[in-house]
Amino acid sequence: MAKKKKEISITVELDENDVPTSIDWNATDKEGEGIENCRAMILSMWDPEQEDTLRLDLWTKEMTIQEMKVFFHQTMVTMADTFQNATEENEMAEDMRDFISYFAEKMEIVQ
Repeated sequence: MAKKKKEISITVELDENDVPTSIDWNATDKEGEGIENCRAMILSMWDPEQEDTLRLDLWTKEMTIQEMKVFFHQTMVTMADTFQNATEENEMAEDMRDFISYFAEKMEIVQ
C-alpha cells in the first residue's frame, strides 16, 4: 500500500520591524479551495532527538486582544481534548477543562 502525503504551507508577510502583517495558509486536505488568511497561529512540534518542543507563535497587528483571548481559550480546549485522546488521562484532562472554564470566566469570554 502506498503511503499518503499531505502538505501544509504557511506564508508570513512581515513589516520592516519583522512584525507579521499577514499570515496565509493552505493545506492539501482542507475544506474549500485556495489560500486562507488568519490573524494568529500556534505551531508546536516535538523533536525526539532533543526531547524538546519547537514552537512558533505568531499574530498580526490586526489581532485584537479580545480575539487573542478567544483564540487561546479555543486552543486550550483543543489541547485538553488532544491530551485526553493521546494519553487516556481522563482525570487530568478534566482538570485542564476546569482551568479552561476558569480562564473563560476571568477573560469574560461568552460561550
